[in-house]
Amino acid sequence: MDTNKTKKIVVVVSGLDEEYQHNVFKGLNTYAYANNVNVSYVACFDGMVGSATFDIGESSIYNLIDYTRFDGAILMTNTFGDTAMRNSIFRKVIAAGIPAVVFENHENSDFYDISIDNFGVMKRLVNHIIRDHGARVINFVSGPLGNPDGKARYDAFVSAMEENGLEVDPRRVFYGDFKSYDGKLAIDDYAESGLPLPDAFVCANDSMALTVTSSLEKMGYKIPDDIIVTGFDNTFSARNSSPAITSVKCPLYEVGRTALEIICNVIDGIDQPRSTILDAEPALTESCGCKSSGTDELIEYKKLTYRKTEDTNNNIHMINRLTAGLAEAETAEEYFKVIASLIGELDCEKFTLCLSEDWQDEFNSSEAPLDPDYYSEFMSAPLIWDKGRCRSVEYFPSSEMFPEGFEERGCVNYFLPLHYSDRCLGYYIFTNSEFPTYSLLCHTLTMILSNSLENIRKLFRLNKANDELNRLYVIDPLCNIYNRNGFYNRADDVFKECAADNRQIMISFIDMDGLKFINDNYGHNEGDFAIQRLASTISTCCGKSGICARFGGDEFVYFNPSASKNDSAIFAKKINKSLEELNKLVQKPYTISASIGSVITVVEKDDTLFSIIKMADDKMYEVKKAKKSARKSEKV
Repeated sequence: MDTNKTKKIVVVVSGLDEEYQHNVFKGLNTYAYANNVNVSYVACFDGMVGSATFDIGESSIYNLIDYTRFDGAILMTNTFGDTAMRNSIFRKVIAAGIPAVVFENHENSDFYDISIDNFGVMKRLVNHIIRDHGARVINFVSGPLGNPDGKARYDAFVSAMEENGLEVDPRRVFYGDFKSYDGKLAIDDYAESGLPLPDAFVCANDSMALTVTSSLEKMGYKIPDDIIVTGFDNTFSARNSSPAITSVKCPLYEVGRTALEIICNVIDGIDQPRSTILDAEPALTESCGCKSSGTDELIEYKKLTYRKTEDTNNNIHMINRLTAGLAEAETAEEYFKVIASLIGELDCEKFTLCLSEDWQDEFNSSEAPLDPDYYSEFMSAPLIWDKGRCRSVEYFPSSEMFPEGFEERGCVNYFLPLHYSDRCLGYYIFTNSEFPTYSLLCHTLTMILSNSLENIRKLFRLNKANDELNRLYVIDPLCNIYNRNGFYNRADDVFKECAADNRQIMISFIDMDGLKFINDNYGHNEGDFAIQRLASTISTCCGKSGICARFGGDEFVYFNPSASKNDSAIFAKKINKSLEELNKLVQKPYTISASIGSVITVVEKDDTLFSIIKMADDKMYEVKKAKKSARKSEKV
């Protein structure tokens, strides 16, 4: 492969805004920008709202990936708790035939592996708590056991307890999902258990350890005087919290940088080790009772905290305005306009909104999709915000992922799902923006965009339903012309204008001949056919300015708002000639004919539409009576 050509790498990960992912991404992105690598993160926020149905919609984003379009993959499957999802990703990557680096890969020898010794270093940490601090009763806040990191850290805890002759009480193990909120849930679970306070809470990562600490402090406990708390990953927040969290120091930046370097070397044909293990070691500090490692980072921590607070406040303000604007949007075009006006405040270079072609179609949200690969074959990109300029792509295959193709340059893209419940609506892409990783509001933004899309979809469907109801209210379903209501709604205003202008009009009342004879002898289906043909004939003959309607049964009305004195005869002649040609064409055992009574008059202010229709009806009756008399005289 041409080493100067832009390499296209997909990174598959669950979650973006945890510090573990953020530090790994820093290493990945730094290497990508420096070495002309186009990196696409495909991620979601599953497990955040406690809804399995919602998570189906979140994880739909992984079905979007066409791995054959990439040169290589980095699979952060250690962030997934779902074994089936990980195995599905592995199968697709193998089928695509591209090289891949997998984090903590203990399941598949087809890939390159980058890892740390989770088991060994966690066991060292637990042994430290037991042997150096005398802990005997320990609560463990686990990650998901379906996750390789979670399983290794749990196994290390159990092994250390057994090695030291201590019992693992199942009531003192809480199974979380590596999310920070799980720490609070773990303390809630402990409080409800009624068990005595343990000597320590050992947590499978720092995110959970930090919320365990704050939750215990809210209950009045002091760390580490009353209880020890430990974490894993030695994140910036954990190092600079008060107390600083005893943890495991992992080279997360180096993990990310090394993973991308390995996959790029493999693509270039440079031999790489199948397995790369990076060193990790316990970081012993305040939360276990060891001395603080110092305050060298305190100034940087203060700066970062201020910047985070300022950025969060700005983002909240922007998202509040976005929410208010989207709440007022009643059409898709208004929705896109609101986003375009505000998205630049998130310091992104490019924002691309991609929607499934069927996103506005009707669906039953209570039913999960039968096909897990349920992105529509084609999509649209109604909004591409690029450095302040907006454009759109009307139509592109979803397999291409980018509506305008991959960019041949070093850049970083974040793909995130748009969905309502389990129904996929589309996705959006941030290009060269840190917002998805640094901000806790990225998931909030995603939900706002998704829910607002659903509101637009509902309004669209409601308007279509209203249009259909209105149509049914004014249109005769058999003849597909106006019914009585439709005629009066349409003709009444025109009639009033004619009265105000003293215009000459013509009202014709048309009654079908012999409908009872057709129904009785040939059936009602033939009767309906005859009525439909007569209606079509009247509609054709009334012209663009005329208004015609089925008044009921076999009766029709025609309104000409600008008539001359000969129009009555002309109209009757056109109808009769058309029916004559129709009868020759359809060759029915009966004849379709009609009696027509017309009134031509200048509308006076006291005239009513109904009164003139009644006059035309009377004339029609006279025509019909004359026809009957003629038929009787012929028989004689």
